[in-house]
Amino acid sequence: MQYVLMLCADQAAPGSSDWEEAMAGCISWAVEMEARGVLLGGIGLRPSADATTVRVRDAGVLLGDGPFTDTKEQLDGFSVIECENLDEAIDIASQHPWARVGLIEVRPVWAP
Repeated sequence: MQYVLMLCADQAAPGSSDWEEAMAGCISWAVEMEARGVLLGGIGLRPSADATTVRVRDAGVLLGDGPFTDTKEQLDGFSVIECENLDEAIDIASQHPWARVGLIEVRPVWAP
């Protein structure tokens, strides 16, 4: 089964030693998960301040600056994994360095 690991953290935290350590650890985590055959892909995102929201309503296309929600923790990136079940997905997420500086939401993907 496939899962998306949504990596979230306080965007005011960059620059701290924990943050820098987590950033550096992401590469080694990805290499290990690729070797295990569970990592299908993923990418980091620019800060939420660089986001544009798009909505289509009766009046047409509505654009907004910044993130969809105004919360302390924002989506910083994601990884797509394939594993046997939710327990394995949670184990994989708990090994991700981002879990030490923020949080990881584990969400199953609809099967094609």
